Amino acid sequence: MKYFFLSDGWVTGRVWEFGGLWNELGWQRKPHMRRLNLSIQEQGETLWLYQVEETVLMVEVKPESASSGPFGQVVLKRLITAEQVIERLCAAAEGLPQ
Repeated sequence: MKYFFLSDGWVTGRVWEFGGLWNELGWQRKPHMRRLNLSIQEQGETLWLYQVEETVLMVEVKPESASSGPFGQVVLKRLITAEQVIERLCAAAEGLPQ
């Protein structure tokens, strides 16, 4: 599995795999992608952890509403591993008050 963090208020869009854009007819299904019940706080924003299947290479993300800022869409090209997620969660937990 691969993972990425996505800011609250942003949604996923198109998905790419090795052959290009995800082809639901070819795969006979949508890509496995789900938001997990884990988040971190970074610079006042909530970042939710998403899990995607290994075959996914890139994910397009965009604000839920058009007035969410200067960005219309972003393509995430560097998805992270489970080990990197654990490191990120531990680093965020270290910053919490005891």
